[in-house]
Amino acid sequence: MYWGIPTLIENNSIEESVTLCKELGFDFVELNMNLPQYQLENIDIEKLCKLKKENNIFFTIHLDENLNVSDFNKYIADAYLKTVLETIEFAKKLDIKFINMHLSKGVYFTLPNKKVYLFEQYKEKYLKSMLNFRMVIEKVLKNTDIKICIENTNGYTDFQIEAIDILLQSPVFSLTYDVGHSNCVDNIDEKVILDREIKLSHIHLHDAQNKKDHMPLGTGHVDIKKYIQLAEKNECTVVLETKTIDALRKSVEWLNKI
Repeated sequence: MYWGIPTLIENNSIEESVTLCKELGFDFVELNMNLPQYQLENIDIEKLCKLKKENNIFFTIHLDENLNVSDFNKYIADAYLKTVLETIEFAKKLDIKFINMHLSKGVYFTLPNKKVYLFEQYKEKYLKSMLNFRMVIEKVLKNTDIKICIENTNGYTDFQIEAIDILLQSPVFSLTYDVGHSNCVDNIDEKVILDREIKLSHIHLHDAQNKKDHMPLGTGHVDIKKYIQLAEKNECTVVLETKTIDALRKSVEWLNKI
């Protein structure tokens, strides 16, 4: 089991993140590709390779949260797919094993009595796009040990669960369990994850309370010990996903006590 830190807004450079990672005794940094400095054209691969070797750490990747490879606009979907493919090539060069990905719910129409998600309304088209995505990714990840880990966010819909099952038919796709996100939606994602526990590879660990997440460990209502045991059982990598340096330090102090 390996522990990592997320990319924090307080750290403007990869060197600062690596220094913090080592100071806290952690094993890896999860690079967040929402930030401008972690766009592929801005990343210095040689620098990251050097930092990795000198500090005996590794990296994982968190893809852009807006990523939507199923968008009905082909130009948009193709751009997101290109982003994933180029990220995979980057991951190969840096020997990155896990690429974390949100699964978009897409656009919805608000009717007088409910929301209608377009991916639900046109589910056959949506699921076909997921199958095509899986086939493309399988081809480029053949003979590698890189996995695309699908993360839960704010409660899986039925069409998302169907999409996940299509992706998980391939060995190159896996699951990320974000326990704080799950807590904020009354843990409705937990059964989805645990029913597919054999595919669990990555965990985002943070505390939560009253619909507020990314809190320091030990300050909310999440049964942290339970999820550490889940991570140990499945040999998961774990990102201690608080959003500030202070919250990370407090979480480490809490972990050391238990």
